[in-house]
Amino acid sequence: MKLHPFFRRVPLNRNTFHSPTTLAARAHGLLTIIAWCITLGLIGVSLFVLYAKSRTPDPESIVSRQVKESTKIYDRTGTVVLYDIFDEEKRTVVPWDRMGENIKHATLAVEDSGFYEHKGFDIKGIARSLLRNVERGYGSGGGSTLTQQLVGNALVGREKTITRKVEELILAIEVERRFTKDQIFEMYLNQVPYGSNAYGIEAASQTYFGTPAADLTIAQAALLASLVQRPSYLSPYGSHRDELMARKDYVIGRMFQLGYISEQARNSALAETLTFKPKSSALVAPHFVVMAREYVTQKYGSDIVSSGGFKIITTLDAELQKKAEELVAKYAAINKEKYKASNAALVALDPKTGGVLALVGSANYFDTENEGNYNVATAQRQPGSAFKPFAYAAAFAKGFPDTTVLWDVKTEFNPLCPPDASAKKDSTGQDCYHPQNYNGKYSGPVTLRQSLARSLNTTSVKTLYLAGVDDTIDLATRMGITTLSDRSRFGLSLVLGGAEVRPVDLVSAYGVFANEGIRTPWSMIQRIEANDGTVLEERRATQERVLDAQTARLVNDVLSDNGARSAVFGANNALVVPGRDVAAKTGTTQENRDAWVVGYTPSIATVVWIGNNRNQSMTAAGAGISAAGPLWNAFMVSALNSTPAESFVKPDPIVTNKIMLNGLYVSQEYPQPHSILWYVDRNDPTGPFPAYPDQDPQFKNWEAAVSAQAGLGY
Repeated sequence: MKLHPFFRRVPLNRNTFHSPTTLAARAHGLLTIIAWCITLGLIGVSLFVLYAKSRTPDPESIVSRQVKESTKIYDRTGTVVLYDIFDEEKRTVVPWDRMGENIKHATLAVEDSGFYEHKGFDIKGIARSLLRNVERGYGSGGGSTLTQQLVGNALVGREKTITRKVEELILAIEVERRFTKDQIFEMYLNQVPYGSNAYGIEAASQTYFGTPAADLTIAQAALLASLVQRPSYLSPYGSHRDELMARKDYVIGRMFQLGYISEQARNSALAETLTFKPKSSALVAPHFVVMAREYVTQKYGSDIVSSGGFKIITTLDAELQKKAEELVAKYAAINKEKYKASNAALVALDPKTGGVLALVGSANYFDTENEGNYNVATAQRQPGSAFKPFAYAAAFAKGFPDTTVLWDVKTEFNPLCPPDASAKKDSTGQDCYHPQNYNGKYSGPVTLRQSLARSLNTTSVKTLYLAGVDDTIDLATRMGITTLSDRSRFGLSLVLGGAEVRPVDLVSAYGVFANEGIRTPWSMIQRIEANDGTVLEERRATQERVLDAQTARLVNDVLSDNGARSAVFGANNALVVPGRDVAAKTGTTQENRDAWVVGYTPSIATVVWIGNNRNQSMTAAGAGISAAGPLWNAFMVSALNSTPAESFVKPDPIVTNKIMLNGLYVSQEYPQPHSILWYVDRNDPTGPFPAYPDQDPQFKNWEAAVSAQAGLGY
């Protein structure tokens, strides 16, 4: 084989080495090899680029790709995120005009200040990156433009290989050709990871600061832009916060150097103290959020909810919720010390719309040791005297005015038991029934107004009898109580709280009184939107008249009559909100297992429950007014503080000259006090009742009890 002259052995003497012929031959050979190397290199690079290009996805797919977007539950304003439902990524896609200038400037300052000048890649940046990789080893990173980062995150992944970098560069150039700079920047800010499972600037802004991206301050924006480089390492919840703050200050300085902010703005941003949203607050209004999530999951399915990007606008008032949680925690601690009641719950709603404004299901949702995640707001608890207004409303609706007189005396209500209430069982073995008042005392003849306002037990049982147990159940059910289906369980003890109710139903039913007899069922969801803005569901409140306005107004008038209840509760009791027209009712169950206050104005109704999850009794002093009253009062004062004063519409005056209905009970014509039955027919309030009192076994005991009393003036 004949060798190229360059490779021939030539005697290495001075003359041959410096021979022009030899030098020329060697130079020609070297140039030929270099040419071949360059050619082969170019061919190799071209083939590699073609190979890489064949593997790259269509740049248009950066828009058409399906981005998993987490579903978010908001308060009623649609701005406060209560909870972010996600599998692996929390993300909220927002348009360019809702991102705010601060985050755009901060991102450009630290990630790609030449973004609006280059064509997808930065030669100087690549050179700097190569030098770093030579010094520190391949994979040290750096040099990527925003466009390259976008296609890396969205299309080709972040694997640190030469092939992927070439694919990234090719796609970056193509993306720059097909989209405007603003479009690319918008896609970038919606895609980039910021740590804590937050992807995109809106999710990051809400995760770390609880604010929309459009409202970020310069300092907040600079901090979020600082996270992009190393989101896990620089997490504000981690151990490298000092480094994060130093980088944040560097970004602020860069923003000033590039002319994005003034010197005064820079100084203010550097001086700003940043407050991060606590990690535990990722679940705001926990019991409420769990209820809302269960609703949408059951309706739409868990997969689509977690990654479909739904926007769920609830009815919750974030400020009222925050206040409710603070007060429940405060008074639960007080009640635990004073009354041995370790738990509390509160629900507030708008009677006109039915929307739940605040819901706290326990003293501390996160206290798993004490079953804090148990939601008392939807649990069934006995309401005690808080059930009484339904019986009185049923009686009022039948024609009994609030001036109707009944006798608050010791009475046996089992007709088979001795009238003097001396026995525990009747001849069939059934319990005798002669309830006492809370204070163990009796008041003699009282009006229905006084009886309800003072929460007297004996006269309330009589009121239920006059109203009818079935009719009272019917009314309570129409008003929103959902737990009375098994009627065989209920008798005259129903009026004293012998049935279980759910607090959220109870306050909703009281809302019917506040709304003058019109029921608007309680609700939590205002609107559900798909990620493209399509409205999937929007609540239109259904209203139904379930009680005549006159009856509702009469109940409101009685429950807001502080003078009528003062004889039992005192003038300055916890049911009084100074300067406000407020109706309220207490409730205490047997053995003090539950303490309640339910009260309302025309615009807000609130129920408070105090007790123990495992049904242990409180102390004897733990009645509704003492245990639940202070919490209820504190919340209502706070809730009404910034609202205009409202008054209940007064009921039409009821004029009657009939004894027992007009507040009088002494009459020669009708010597038997309970001859009231002659005046009011359950089916026809204008006609006489068909039976005389002495023919009704129930009223024989009533009359005997009245006759047995002395010194009552009749």
